[in-house]
Amino acid sequence: MIKKLHYFSGLTISIFVALHLFNHAFSIAGAEKHIEMMSTFRYFYRNIFIEILLLVAIATQIVTGLRLFIMKRKIVSTVFDKLQIWSGLYLAIFFLIHLSAVLAGRIILKLDTNFYFGVAGLNAFPFNLFFIPYYTLAILSFFAHIAALHNRKMSLKILGLTPQMQSIVIFLFGFLFSIFILFGLTNKFTGVQIPAEYKVLIGN
Repeated sequence: MIKKLHYFSGLTISIFVALHLFNHAFSIAGAEKHIEMMSTFRYFYRNIFIEILLLVAIATQIVTGLRLFIMKRKIVSTVFDKLQIWSGLYLAIFFLIHLSAVLAGRIILKLDTNFYFGVAGLNAFPFNLFFIPYYTLAILSFFAHIAALHNRKMSLKILGLTPQMQSIVIFLFGFLFSIFILFGLTNKFTGVQIPAEYKVLIGN
């Protein structure tokens, strides 16, 4: 039962995460393109029904994920099985912190949790010493979790690649994609200027 709940809540979250990461990829073209794409996606997920569904799915994913981690951490043996439980643990922690921050930004600070909300800490020293690895590991953990699951579920070769090799490709893609996204989210490349109302996030 725990595994089924974890699996289906994970599928629900993965749809949102895929859209979210695709949106972040648009940051390479600048803040305006990122916000334009986010506004389009918000027509689908920024409503009370979808938000409640996502909150329930994330809560379910965290609780079941922690239970599975406790159950499996001493019995897993393969590299991919270890990758799955440890990436899952990081994602559970990330979801808890990230969701709390977003809700606090919306409810307490009354900010639009858009591009600028996400990149304020990424573009200010010393906050970026935390936020760069924080976001990078989140993206890597997402792809690592998928790669480990793919290795366990897949049994067919694709383009001559074994399931294990396919999983390695998925993980490597995630690694390169995380670099691409973080490159776009920093103002070193796009010249992003953080609006005054968002500087409260970095103590200014």
